[in-house]
Amino acid sequence: MPLQPAATVMLLRDGDAGVEVFMLRRTLSAAFAGGQFVFPGGKVDGEDHSERLEPVCDGLDDASASERLGLDHGGLAWLVAAVRECFEEAGVLLARRSDASEAVRFGVDLDTAEMAEAREHVHSGERSLAELCSQHDLRLMVNQIGFTSHWITPVGERRRFDTRFLVAVAPPGQEPLHDGGETIESLWVEPEDALARAAAGELQMFPPTVANLRWLRGFGTAKEAVASALTSPRPDPILPRVRVDDSGRFVGIALPGDADYEQVPLPEFVNRGR
Repeated sequence: MPLQPAATVMLLRDGDAGVEVFMLRRTLSAAFAGGQFVFPGGKVDGEDHSERLEPVCDGLDDASASERLGLDHGGLAWLVAAVRECFEEAGVLLARRSDASEAVRFGVDLDTAEMAEAREHVHSGERSLAELCSQHDLRLMVNQIGFTSHWITPVGERRRFDTRFLVAVAPPGQEPLHDGGETIESLWVEPEDALARAAAGELQMFPPTVANLRWLRGFGTAKEAVASALTSPRPDPILPRVRVDDSGRFVGIALPGDADYEQVPLPEFVNRGR
């Protein structure tokens, strides 16, 4: 199956006991990852490549963004997609007014009800992110989004994504919330707590989500985590392999570094039957 480009973002804040990350639970009826707890994100679409967006992106053009993300071209669209998906899925707009240095505050810089309506319109395609920026004189804060890991869906799966995991500090003047459609729950959670709840079977998560939560455990503040992601060497792509039995039925995941990773054959298909 062809790979679909995707971006997902860990929104962070400082809680009483340390860093907290915002997570969403996908609807149980979703064709992909139903019921899973994830970070805001989704596919990079054609509008994310719009030439109208490069002039309103802070500190990066397509060449520099592509270099940061390990792409020949089109890298800026991945960061734009990250901003758009945060707005659509979590109601968080990683943007500032052109005459300000901090992210916009809903209810102060922008009308809360108007932004809720804009969120729905951007999600439905009735309105573009470029139009929203033009109307409110906004600049997308893409230069403050760090790159933490790069995961590629295993060969054999019916849907395959080339996903870059990103990280940003959540704007203090905005409160994220699930959309009630594609996502049905949301929570702020400490990485260690999320991992413990996943191990106990309370929160369903895919291996990339777990790996990124483990990465977050090493930081005392949200800004430290983002600064590390912005300055660390570009992460290498990770391509898990699916373990299947003779009938093609899924039995587990092999990750690079596992003793038998190279011996796990690439399946033609994965039977996800119950």
